[in-house]
Amino acid sequence: MPAKPLQDLVDHARRNSPFYAELYRDVPETVSQLTQLPIIDQKAFWAANTWPDNKLLTGPLSDAGVYTTGGTTGVPKVSPWTRSEHADSVTAFGAGLVQAGLKPGHRVANLFWAGELYSSFLYIEHALHAAPVENVRLPVAGSAPDAFVADLIHAFGVHVLAGEPMRLSAVAEHLVQHGQVAESVELLLFAGDLLFADLRPILARAFPKAAISSAGYASVDAGLVAAPVPGDDVRVHEAFAHRTVVEIVDDLTGEPITTPGVPGRLLVTNLFRTLMPILRYPAGDRAEWVDGELRRFRLVGRSIEGARVGTVSMGVEDIRAVLVAADSGQHISGIQMVQRRWENKDGLILRLGRVEEPPAGLAEELVAAVYAARPLYLEEVEGGRIHPLQVEWVPRAELVTNPRTGKLQQVVDERPPA
Repeated sequence: MPAKPLQDLVDHARRNSPFYAELYRDVPETVSQLTQLPIIDQKAFWAANTWPDNKLLTGPLSDAGVYTTGGTTGVPKVSPWTRSEHADSVTAFGAGLVQAGLKPGHRVANLFWAGELYSSFLYIEHALHAAPVENVRLPVAGSAPDAFVADLIHAFGVHVLAGEPMRLSAVAEHLVQHGQVAESVELLLFAGDLLFADLRPILARAFPKAAISSAGYASVDAGLVAAPVPGDDVRVHEAFAHRTVVEIVDDLTGEPITTPGVPGRLLVTNLFRTLMPILRYPAGDRAEWVDGELRRFRLVGRSIEGARVGTVSMGVEDIRAVLVAADSGQHISGIQMVQRRWENKDGLILRLGRVEEPPAGLAEELVAAVYAARPLYLEEVEGGRIHPLQVEWVPRAELVTNPRTGKLQQVVDERPPA
């Protein structure tokens, strides 16, 4: 499907969608630059995308697939794709799988989630069918027991595991706990979430010969976004040419960022989706450019993730980096921040996944490392305004995940309602 000119996309959306008609009420008739359009307010966008009485779509549902998002909030949102939009998207994504390392004849176990309108399993399955190299598809799905997946790997000599990071790590943990390694696996393809450094040790133990790559960047709501860029940094992607435009904008002003290394909100414009137009849509991620041509970007985390304990902001990415650096023995296999309130004060628990018992004293070392990186936290503790940091070691499987998708919830707020 060829990309549509920006003017055509704007005209179509303004003419056929009540939501966009209102949003673009003050936009000039002639539009030549994306920056002439307002950034979509997600709350208003999804308030218009209700069933029934939908005010977002540009036409009736007559030939479409309907999916729901399944992000870490656990609140699904419906997103329809026409037949041609879906076909073009998976064709492009399938080509991106080759960039990620898919080779002719690879046997691929698809461990993504299926059912209840969720799209990832079907999307990857169609992308593998559309990939420009031959491959053997093993449609396992995310609900299969770890033991079944382990047996399948050995029985079929599986070369590639494709799944959400926590799902891949669950299979890895099963193998390690049973004294097994999967030497046939050459490639781990992840999507649906960032693959954090704390999961790499367990993956390396279970799959010693496997490279790790993003399968690509797409979402149910934003649509097709970007292909993986081969290299050591699995967070670097490049927008699909003639299909998607990516912008990075300042968190507060919304002004475009053009300097590499400066993080901001990632916006997506889809050049071929017209039933549910995506024009300057905030994807929910933060990113930074890695080249001066503004073609390749690095994902740096979700735009909303972090904990605030008293007056202290604890960004997920920052605290994870501190913990991983302090864990020289690689005992952590998952990190989650839990906010609680007791005795009239807020507190933060560092819930850490483990495969084996961590050494004595490691928890204290980790807390000290966080205090060193966040001296304001320690000042607030010493002032009696918040509780000291606590570490809670749990089996990796006991980290809280989204019940639909298995995605790790980076921050769990267990505080009582105000």
